[in-house]
Amino acid sequence: MHFANRLQALEKNVFADMDRAKSQAISNGKTIIDLSLGSSDLPADQEAIKAIASSLEDPSTHGYLLHHGTLKFRETVAQWYDKRFGVEVDPHTEVLTLIGSQEGTAHLPLALLDPGDFALLLDPGYPSHAGGVYLAGGQIYPMPLLAENDFLPVFADVPSQVLEQAKMMVLSYPHNPTTATASLGFFEQAVAFCQEHGLVLVHDFPYVDIVFEGMVQPPSILQADPTKSLSIEFFTLSKSYNMGGFRIGYAIGNLEIIQALRRVKAVVDFNQYRGILNGAIAALNGDQTTVERTVTRFQTRRDAFIKALHNIGWHVTPPQATMYVWAKLPQAWENKSVEFCTELVAATGVAVSPGAGFGKQGEGYVRFALVHDPDILELAVQKIDQFLGSVNILR
Repeated sequence: MHFANRLQALEKNVFADMDRAKSQAISNGKTIIDLSLGSSDLPADQEAIKAIASSLEDPSTHGYLLHHGTLKFRETVAQWYDKRFGVEVDPHTEVLTLIGSQEGTAHLPLALLDPGDFALLLDPGYPSHAGGVYLAGGQIYPMPLLAENDFLPVFADVPSQVLEQAKMMVLSYPHNPTTATASLGFFEQAVAFCQEHGLVLVHDFPYVDIVFEGMVQPPSILQADPTKSLSIEFFTLSKSYNMGGFRIGYAIGNLEIIQALRRVKAVVDFNQYRGILNGAIAALNGDQTTVERTVTRFQTRRDAFIKALHNIGWHVTPPQATMYVWAKLPQAWENKSVEFCTELVAATGVAVSPGAGFGKQGEGYVRFALVHDPDILELAVQKIDQFLGSVNILR
């Protein structure tokens, strides 16, 4: 049987390999402590749950939901952005409801790229950004994120021949997996760079709320491009409101880009259940106690996990944002992140994500997701220490 050539670029998936490794460990009797996936273990926003529950009793919510039926949600998003970032948004033309933000970031290249066009992506970066480019027949230019540059790309390093064929650049700060943050000044440089070279600027923004003590509120890309000349931003309620399984997000920004993405979306799906949108409206309009509790919980976990790592001699800088810890591997494993992760889960049941799964520049690192409470995280570190043999391996 013959399948489309576009699938060839999608054959390698480190996370699918890790899933198989976890399954094998379970079959061998291991109890899994899964720190490999950024899927929050915390309960969804209670106001959202109440709104969804009440919607179930309303038969008018049970049918297909077309674009015009999402207006109340889009109006809520526009009001939220104005209140949060001081950016005025037209809910009719500058907001698009999505079935999770990953739907939008994966579909957008279909609206922007012709076969052979380049997309500038972060390396390491979130895997679905690359997947959408491959499906559109585009080429990827990976912008290296290095520790010495605070895990920010250097725009001047992009070759001119690549820029001649490039149509879009994707950023995402606070960043998954490195946990790096970016200033408004950095985004203003990015906007100027994209204006100079005729690029659409895409910002994936799921961790806007997951920032810790002393950290300045992460800026929206629309603050750097208030006229929305070439920018689009993606947001999801998966992280701030623990609604990952409900698949609710949105795109916001330049009306022409929003319209182009809407045209792609129109041939793929309608929208999710109206009750989920009602829940999202309740969450965005609520008192934000869910967000505050979530941030406090992740900060407590971060502190406990970092302390435990330091106690076994694995020294990692505490992240200022996100629900992850990005850790450079001990020297003996520095170019073997996949091997480290597969052998670790086989030996101990502790599952973490190999840095190589996020791109070439991720090699030599692993990503821990803080999706368990401190006692479980500390147990995971004990098992990691046993796997490494002794603290002397780390020192």
